[in-house]
Amino acid sequence: MTSPSPSETGAPGPDVPPGSDQPPTDQPPSGRPPTDPPDPPPGAPDSPRPPRWLPRALFMAVVTVFVAVFAWNALGALEGLFVNVLIAVFIALALEPGTVWLVRRGWRRGLAAAVTLLGSLVVVIVLMALFGNLFVQQLVALAQSVPRLYEGLQGFVAERFDIIVPDSGNLLRQALEEFGDDVASGALLVGTTVVGGLLATLTILLVSYYLLAAGPRFRAAVCGWLTPARQQEMLHLWEVTQGKVSDYIGSRVVLAAVSTGVTFAFLAILQTPYALPLAVFVGVVSQFVPTIGAYLGGALPTMVALTAQGWPQALGVLAFVIAYQQFENLYLAPKVSARALEMNAAVSLLVVLAFGAVFGVLGAFLALPVAATIQAVATTYFRRHELIESHMLREPESLGRA
Repeated sequence: MTSPSPSETGAPGPDVPPGSDQPPTDQPPSGRPPTDPPDPPPGAPDSPRPPRWLPRALFMAVVTVFVAVFAWNALGALEGLFVNVLIAVFIALALEPGTVWLVRRGWRRGLAAAVTLLGSLVVVIVLMALFGNLFVQQLVALAQSVPRLYEGLQGFVAERFDIIVPDSGNLLRQALEEFGDDVASGALLVGTTVVGGLLATLTILLVSYYLLAAGPRFRAAVCGWLTPARQQEMLHLWEVTQGKVSDYIGSRVVLAAVSTGVTFAFLAILQTPYALPLAVFVGVVSQFVPTIGAYLGGALPTMVALTAQGWPQALGVLAFVIAYQQFENLYLAPKVSARALEMNAAVSLLVVLAFGAVFGVLGAFLALPVAATIQAVATTYFRRHELIESHMLREPESLGRA
């Protein structure tokens, strides 16, 4: 038999103290108040607290930004060094056939590399010594004739157009007043440029010699970090790159010879003094100084014709230089480069223009061998497929044949 509950008997329950008029509450038996709902975890949509990973992410983002800024500044500071190393690599690739030729005849690798590199350097120095003196003499003669030419131009303008042109003395005095303060800074800039050029030349020569002298040992050191299959690919690409660079240098020599012969013929017909050395200067500079080489090479014979013959001959030489440069850029150079580097003529021209616009003078000079190497890499790693049958892939038949 069960005993009646406190509610049935009217006695106060355990949650209501005796003598209290308050109704009983729905509290748990333990006597503790009901608990609030649990707070949402950090990072939840309705949570006021951020996720636990946010401070670490912010710290990593700040560190990444600082590292990126440092790397960018470091790459900018090392840009000149990268360019010098790139030039040294291409010089070593171009001189590798000559070094190998000497090694096969019993020469030691280091001695063969030194003779090849120094021999090329001596040839360049001799050419500069032969034509540098002539260039300076003609430049001095032109500078001395500038006042006379300016007076003639001043009289021509005053007679034909009734315009008073200031005297050369007034112009020179005004130029000295405006730019005289910058003479010291300009001299310092020239001195710094000369020292930087000498250091860059020394760096290029040293790196080129080390690459030539190392030869197979350098390639073996690189291959030691690759698997046998990758070693085969790397050596194949190295051989292709070396062949492309050598072919490019050969094409430059052919174009220089053609330019020298045509320029000599024109200067001989025009009876310009120093026709042969001027023609050699134009041929070498126009081919081995990219972008501005043709106009820089044509400036010397134009000055010689101006100082030794007069305006008509100078204008004739200038017109010939411009016309031949257009003929060479549009017809001769693309054909020779395409034959040497196995590249379409239009592609060769576009590659030179694109690399020159993006990377400057060095990019224009190295555009063709780099593009040919990329083309060889593409043919190595990408497979060509058979063509479908379509009238769009062949020339239409002529009406007479139809």
